[in-house]
Parts: sequence; C-alpha cells; structure tokens
Amino acid sequence: MKEIVVIGAGVNGLCAAVQLAEYYYGVASVTLISEDVSPATTGDGSAGLWGPYYCGKTPDHKIVKWSTATHVFFHQLWQNGLASRIGVSLQPCVRLTTDPDGYPEPSWKDIVYGCQKLSQTELDRLSYEHGRSYTGGYHFATFTCEPSGLLPYLFNRFVNVGGKFVQAKVQSIDSVLNNRKVDLIINCTGLGSLEMLGDKEVLPIRGQVARVFAPWIFEITLDDSDDGNYIIPNSETVILGGTHQMNDFNRNVSSTDSKFIFDGCERMLPSLKKAPKVKEWVGLRPGRNTVRLELEHYKAGKRTIPIIHNYGHGGCGVTLCWGCGTEVLHLSKGLGFHGDTKSKL
Repeated sequence: MKEIVVIGAGVNGLCAAVQLAEYYYGVASVTLISEDVSPATTGDGSAGLWGPYYCGKTPDHKIVKWSTATHVFFHQLWQNGLASRIGVSLQPCVRLTTDPDGYPEPSWKDIVYGCQKLSQTELDRLSYEHGRSYTGGYHFATFTCEPSGLLPYLFNRFVNVGGKFVQAKVQSIDSVLNNRKVDLIINCTGLGSLEMLGDKEVLPIRGQVARVFAPWIFEITLDDSDDGNYIIPNSETVILGGTHQMNDFNRNVSSTDSKFIFDGCERMLPSLKKAPKVKEWVGLRPGRNTVRLELEHYKAGKRTIPIIHNYGHGGCGVTLCWGCGTEVLHLSKGLGFHGDTKSKL
C-alpha cells in the first residue's frame, strides 16, 4: 500500500488530506502530521470569508479555478444540512475602495451571486455614511465558512475514512523520511515553510481583529483601501478588522490597532458602539509573492521523493482551500497513484 504524508493541519492541509484519503481509500494510507490542530491554528481566529484577498501576484486564472471549486464546496455544505454545524452562511456583501483608480472589475465576479457594480449614487451615499470618499465598489452575495467549525469537520471526515494523525512539529523534509517508507509528501505548512524549507519568499502578514456581539448585523462590509476597515458577521459574533502588516511577526494585540479597528468600524456602522466586546486576536497570514502549488522531486539519499507544495495563500486560505486540495489530488494522479472512490459530504 502506498504511503502519503500531509504536513500541516490548517484549512489547506486538511482539505488536501480529506480528498486524498477519500479518493485513495483502500489503495494508499494517508497520515497527517501537524504540531497544531484546531482550535490552535491561525485559521481558527479568522472570519472564514470567501473572497480573494492578498494573493500576491498569483495569476487570476488560478485564483478563479481554485476559488470556484471552494465556492461550490461551501454551497454543497450549506445545501446539505451542515450549515449550522460548520458555520456556513450565505449573506450580502459590499466591497469598496477609495483608490483613485476605482475598483476594477473583479475576476471572480461570475463566481458569486448577483455581483453588480455600485452606482455613483450608491457610492456617494456610502461615502457620506462612512465618512469616506469611495471611488468604486461591488455588491453581491457570498459565503462565510467559519474555520472554527470547518476545521473540526474536516478533521473528523479525514479520520472517519481511515486517515491517521500524528501530532508533532516537522523540522525538515528529511525528518519525515527517517525510518518511514513514504511515497508522496504534501507540504501545507503555510508560514512554517519559511523555517522548514528556507523559502525566503514566505512572509507573515499580520492581521489583528476584534469580535463583538452584534446579532443585528446581517451584511458584510469591506473597505479594501489600504486604510480601510471591514465588518464580517459570523453565526455568533461579528468580526471587526483589520490590519495587513507585511513581514510583521508580532502576535500581541496592539492598542493602536484596536483604536483603528473600533473607530473605523463604528464610523461605518455607529450601532457598533453599543456592541459588547468578546475578544481581540492576532494571526499571521502566510504571505508569499504567489501561492506555491507545484510538484517537486526531492532528492533524499539514493531516493527521489515527490513533494507537492501547497502554501503561501496569504489572506485567501479559506477562499482557495478546497480548490487547492483538488489540485493536489490531480497532481498526485499524475504520479501514477490510482483510486476509484468518490468524495462525499
């Protein structure tokens, strides 16, 4: 039986592990190795919004391909009675900018539902209400899929189909190969690839957010300007954001950032001034010039081990996760692995 090892139990590692374990059931053994699992991953603190965001220079056609597959996956979860268990919601969203060039037509506009460009009248109204000078924006409906619910669901789905889990920190690729027969490695270590692989293109994108209790809010508002804020409802709390500080490893809550978040979001929606604060949190997104999703043939002594890298998703981890997992599965098939099972919700 073939032996596949997936490194990293974030949302991209788990999506790859689930699809591999289900497709190769009875043909290959899939082992997931990770130091951290939910609820201790970076993803657990995020809002889980579907929406391409900080993907570096990743080509649009790849973003569209991977994010489309993920959008379909979330729609299936939402339709099949899993929405409340996982935290999947379909809700209206407005994305805005103050950039002098306006908001270019997004490559993902045909993936979401009812995407329409905001009129000048609408921009003027929102500019007045928010105290901003918006130059462009779009309104549509999209999904949030909360990682705090999605990650345990994926982990259980992986284990239930025979997947094995080892909780350990992987220091290097060679350490995975020591005393172990491995036919394929999937590297989904995110920011960890900076240390594990020495990939100097990897950098942290620091994100600080706050969660408040505001059950009267039912719409996502995103100001994509460099100095913009965002408001993202989840099933039990509302996420207020946020920051995108490049190459910043600070995981501590900053009072300066807190003021920026609360002042900005309360200016956009004054009723938030009455919202009880639940939690403030900082996470480090795994930034990279482009998402690295590719096959490498790694020399290990006299052996050559195929490694499929899947990391560097920036702020798009949730948006791309299922589609990137599908791409990992496709690349594995090209190596001569065979399976005949079909993925089921």
